[in-house]
Parts: sequence; structure tokens; C-alpha cells
Amino acid sequence: MAEPRIPTVIADDVHVIYKVNSGGSGKGSAVTALRRIISRKGSPGVREVHAVKGVSFTAYKGEAIGLIGSNGSGKSTLLKTIAGLLPAASGKVYTQGQPSLLGVNAALMSDLTGERNVMLGGLAMGMTRREIRERYQDIVDFSGINEKGDFISLPMRTYSSGMGARLRFSIAAAKSHDVLMIDEALATGDAKFRRRSQQRIAELREEAGTVFLVSHGIGTIRETCDRAIWLEAGTLRMDGPTDEVCDAYEKFTSKK
Repeated sequence: MAEPRIPTVIADDVHVIYKVNSGGSGKGSAVTALRRIISRKGSPGVREVHAVKGVSFTAYKGEAIGLIGSNGSGKSTLLKTIAGLLPAASGKVYTQGQPSLLGVNAALMSDLTGERNVMLGGLAMGMTRREIRERYQDIVDFSGINEKGDFISLPMRTYSSGMGARLRFSIAAAKSHDVLMIDEALATGDAKFRRRSQQRIAELREEAGTVFLVSHGIGTIRETCDRAIWLEAGTLRMDGPTDEVCDAYEKFTSKK
């Protein structure tokens, strides 16, 4: 008898709407704001974006799920909502534990050294100082940023975008996660780093975690994930085995 599948993330008819500033002169802003308050009208320079439209799915322990879709399709917005960083306008998201979102722009301190950022990033991931010290050298070695010099002792503002992304992933991958969400962080690494990353993702899955991976590189999704979710214009277009979903997406994009 097969073991029951254990859900880690349930998205139930999730809609995400946020406001963006569409421009304007900004002159007389205090007076203009007061007039809007009196007249109860919204700002003419602000518009609403319906970024995620009624998305529903269930993710399970041990899955690696690729999120694919055109630019602006809602992939990153959906991950931020699952992580609790963006509120859903309607619908619900249920998660097991606290999902961890790792993005290319994950907040590390650019004026601090890589060494200090390993400590701060580890603490932000819920590790103790002792755990970070024990895993420190493994994190640095995994990132590969010291292969061409002692960069770990330099401020992160001196790093290339690829070096910063590799260090962020290495910090996040140093511990197990119920749910780890990776937003384009593997796109900036070289082939050797991508292989290490894919191996680590496989280990996280074996440790009963769930991994979400956003990438414009369909090859990375095919190599890393066993399931794919295709979002287009904020709606869920397809959800199923990676090869089937990626084939359909590539056929769709080739016609555009």
C-alpha cells in the first residue's frame, strides 16, 4: 500500500492585486492628497494590477515544482504570497511551517563582508550561531566564491551578481526546509555550480522538503523538477509532469 502524500502548500483560488504608481508630476502633492481625502477619490497616478487570478494547486512533500511562464505572468508574485510577503486579495494559502523564499535580490547587506552575511543570512534562515559556525566552510566552498581569491572577506558590493546569487543559495541550502522557494537564483551560476545546486535540491527533497523553482531556463526546470506549473497572465494554464508542461509551453511560445 502506497504511503499517503502529505501536503506542504495548498493554494485555494488565490487572487493577488497590488497597486503601482503609473507616473505623474508629483507637484503640489500635499495639496493634491488633501483634496483626494476630502473628495474620497483615489490617486490618478495609481493603478491596480491583478497579478494572480484564481490559482489553485496542492504541493506535496518530496516534490520539486518548476514555475514557468512569460515575463509578468505572476510567478514571483505567487511565491511571495506563499511566503507571506504579499497578501492575497481573496482565496487562501495554507503552508506547513514557514516557507523560505530565496531570490536573486534576497536582502543581504552590501556594505558587510561575505563572512558577516553568511552569519546574518543563516540567522535569518533560523539557524543558530553554532550551526552557522559548524557549516560556515561548507557554505563558502559550496558557493565557490573563493576559488579566485579571498572574496568572502570583502564587502558584498564588490561581488558580481553571480557571486552574490551563489552565496545566497549556499546559505539557504545549508539547512533543511519544509518549503524552499528559489526565484531565478540558479540562472546566474556556471555549469559546475548548477550541478551542485541540482544535487542539493535532490537532497532537500529526500529530506521530505518541497522545492519551488522559478526559472526562464526551461532546461533547468527539466533537469531539476518532476512537476511544473505554467502561469500565463496570472492564470494557471497547466499543471502536471515537467516534460508535458514544458513541451506545451515551448509550443505556445514558438507561436508568439
